[in-house]
Amino acid sequence: MTFEELNLNKPLLNALNDLGLTTPTTIQQNVFSVVMSGRDVCGLAQTGTGKTLAYLLPCLRQLQFSKEKLPQLLVIVPTRELVVQVLETVTQLTTYMNLVAVGVYGGVNMKPQVAQVQQGMDILVATPGRLVDLLSSGVLKPKAIKKLVIDEVDEMLNLGFRTQLKIILDLLPLKRQNLLFSATLTTDVEQLIDTFFNNPVRVEAAPVGTPLENIAQTAYAVPNFYTKVNLLELLLKQGADMTKVLVFVATKQLADQLYEQLDDEFADQAGVIHSNKSQNLRFDAVEKFKSGTYRILIATDIIARGLDVAEVSHVINFDMPDVPENYIHRIGRTGRADQKGIAIAFITTADDERQTAIETLMKYQIPVLPLPQDLKISDELTEDEMPKVYMKTPDVKTPKREDVGPAFHEKIDKNKKVNVRRDYAAEKMKKYGRPIKRSGKK
Repeated sequence: MTFEELNLNKPLLNALNDLGLTTPTTIQQNVFSVVMSGRDVCGLAQTGTGKTLAYLLPCLRQLQFSKEKLPQLLVIVPTRELVVQVLETVTQLTTYMNLVAVGVYGGVNMKPQVAQVQQGMDILVATPGRLVDLLSSGVLKPKAIKKLVIDEVDEMLNLGFRTQLKIILDLLPLKRQNLLFSATLTTDVEQLIDTFFNNPVRVEAAPVGTPLENIAQTAYAVPNFYTKVNLLELLLKQGADMTKVLVFVATKQLADQLYEQLDDEFADQAGVIHSNKSQNLRFDAVEKFKSGTYRILIATDIIARGLDVAEVSHVINFDMPDVPENYIHRIGRTGRADQKGIAIAFITTADDERQTAIETLMKYQIPVLPLPQDLKISDELTEDEMPKVYMKTPDVKTPKREDVGPAFHEKIDKNKKVNVRRDYAAEKMKKYGRPIKRSGKK
């Protein structure tokens, strides 16, 4: 099937032709007719299978001109990077349409976004936190929203946006079409569907955990951090085909640490992105990676769902993820749009359980390659890799002091309180030599 065979209008077909897209993916083909029928949809597909176009094409096909300039289509995504990506896709698809799209997200000044919202729009793309801010302040009027899209909902719930989602869903018009897209169907996702959705049609492009067929996966057994750095540098030097390399690490600290290690050999070729970086630096790093200025982008899982870069040649799992599904999301950054991709994993002995969980989920054993002969094996360990020595603290008992007396002493005589009945007459006689009597009043 081609896009020509779908019920698309001429402006959308022209935009797709400009983008060089002719054939819909499985999820795009399966979702289109269901969305057009007006039913709620729960779309399950791995990252990189074209979910963004799957919901945008039918939604844009049905979007009607409105004088009110209130949003008719609301798209909620988990990260700021994904807001920008979806907004770019909307802009590309609406080249021949008179529609206004606005993106809002946190981490930046709210005033310019408020001004954009007040000017009016047809499509709003937002992160949950900033959307709640706009709704609660009354800046955004949701009464015209006819279609709601929640993309990467499982990741959204993992990031702690459950409360915000419930607030948003309670404020939206009851009469609307709900489209939910997720890579995994967790218990939390099912509960959200049961509460707010109206008997949605489940559309599944591929079983969750199925490795993407066009991605070649390999692994190396590496002993420690500094040997990983040496192996990465060796692969980058020898691999002329490693033109856009996305490197995933476990933590923000490791991302910065790896960036510092690569800075000597690959100065001005590498960028780093994680949640501690400012929004401008994050956008700048992604743009330079997209344009080819950066050959290497070091990242945490914050962008495993939100980065859509064409022609990522390699994804390297410098650290294996704790959540098996995240491995699928990571490697899905390469091999997109039916292109070939390569995923390489660096596995230490501490990753044995993670590797087993990932391979069990995929029902696929990652081939482990021998280390290159010219690789320098480092004996140096980071602080986290050093063996921890746990000393048992003995209980110190205070010796008994048997020759110590009580913790008080007797008062001196003048301080002792004794209740004595005083004889005032005798005291006066002794002092004045005669009894002193008070005379009566005259």
